[in-house]
Amino acid sequence: MSKRRVVITGLGCVTALAESVERLYSALCQGKSGISHIESFDASAYTVTFGGEIKSFEPTKFINQRESKRMDRFTQLALTSAIQAADDSRLDFSKEDPFRIGVIIGTGIGGIKEIEEQHIRLLEKGPRKVSPFCVPKLMGNAASGNIAIHFGLEGPNICVVSACASGSHAIGEAYCNILAGRSDIMITGGSEAALTPIGLASFCAARSLSTRNDNPQAASRPFDKDRDGFVLSEGAGVLILEEYEHAKKRGANIYAELLGYSATDDGYHITAPLPDGSGAAKSMKLALDDAAIELEEVDYINAHGTGTELNDIAESAAIRSVFGDYAYKLPVSSTKSCLGHLLGASGAVELIICVKIINDSLIPPTINLENQDPRCDLKMDFVPLKARQVKVNIALSNSLGFGGHNATLIVGKVN
Repeated sequence: MSKRRVVITGLGCVTALAESVERLYSALCQGKSGISHIESFDASAYTVTFGGEIKSFEPTKFINQRESKRMDRFTQLALTSAIQAADDSRLDFSKEDPFRIGVIIGTGIGGIKEIEEQHIRLLEKGPRKVSPFCVPKLMGNAASGNIAIHFGLEGPNICVVSACASGSHAIGEAYCNILAGRSDIMITGGSEAALTPIGLASFCAARSLSTRNDNPQAASRPFDKDRDGFVLSEGAGVLILEEYEHAKKRGANIYAELLGYSATDDGYHITAPLPDGSGAAKSMKLALDDAAIELEEVDYINAHGTGTELNDIAESAAIRSVFGDYAYKLPVSSTKSCLGHLLGASGAVELIICVKIINDSLIPPTINLENQDPRCDLKMDFVPLKARQVKVNIALSNSLGFGGHNATLIVGKVN
């Protein structure tokens, strides 16, 4: 029996740089940054006063006002992105079996904004004033649940929580669900809205963030020796995965094929990766095996590339370990240089970017990469500063998360 094939037929996203896929990709390729000073709360007392904040998001453009008020921001971002992706795929849900369509959405933190607001209400006004919608808004599965409710879907519905690998794990598990024949269509991706007072304070306390308050747009510097931490951002990315024959039968526009997936763990430290990157290397090797492709068939890697010393050095070592001398011919870029780190949403947005690269043959640059860290190997090509026209048939995307989580997705042109 031949292996079922999984293709991508719809894309949607909301980020600090742009609130649609086309505008996002265009801005990335122009080397624009979505990082700015925070306006949603007073961050003047914090050691970091900036992030990837979405300034103009209006959920009621996509979600009715009554329902929107019953959702935390991370759910609003996820549902908006899902509606964009479904519209893009031209799915007519009335013609589909709702039991054959599922939802898997990842989030690292979930409804932290709601937790903060209700805790303040508890302290100031007492327990009787806590909202009855508190739990439905804060729970991590609120995004996947609300997406299923919006579209009337009755297939598998799951929330994945694995820190910064959540979005990639969600997509990978959705892919496996279709391969196993349990579903024909999966709505999948990741969402995060942790740029809140406690969210920012927590990462400040951990000293993991860049403190370039005088120049936020230069703060995210993956693989640069002058980096000083990552940039906290919010956003969401959602894709429509579909069984190939099902997509062909309904005449869907097919962007790309999801070829391979793997997940491993470092088993080493709750926040630091294995210094030699061996856990991430194993994830890439297993994904290549799953895709049944050779090393030299990979044309581009979208790195996790957070702009932290531990991550950049470990991931560079992992890529060299897997690809050997071919690593020096392989373009690798980090779009977190423009977007900041969307935590549990990052892998989903980055896979969307890989799909756009395959379709448009233009690799977004790693901006702010002015002095490449020799410990990341000066012979490696991190596509510094300017976009590059390259024909890409197969792209690989890495996500690495606190807890030692590693995820790799491989996507390619449809043959």
